Amino acid sequence: MNKLVAELKKLVRFKDTVAAGDIVLIAAQKPQMLVYARINDIARDESKRDEWWKVTMCILSLPLQKVTWILRSEQMTGKEIFTMEGEERFMQAVDFGADRPEPAPAKQKKSKEKMSLRRVK
Repeated sequence: MNKLVAELKKLVRFKDTVAAGDIVLIAAQKPQMLVYARINDIARDESKRDEWWKVTMCILSLPLQKVTWILRSEQMTGKEIFTMEGEERFMQAVDFGADRPEPAPAKQKKSKEKMSLRRVK
């Protein structure tokens, strides 16, 4: 899984944080999958003594699947690979804004002909 995550980090720009509305990339070994999900809500899990979060998301598959995972901050921000039912998982928000190329400056055409104005009556 560490090798897969290293390859993903070369190919995809990730965010350091995650918030409601973000799109995350989820990787798993068994079953082997890469899927996107939209984060709907992140709420503190009050039943846990330590800082755990209820992360509600919609997995962007057919059909759409609404799930809630209970994760620590390190797990939902891609800083830590975690296990669910004994299988390793990775999750991190994708930075779509960083993928936009800077617009190229408009080039002005240089004309060899001298521009002349027409006289309109």
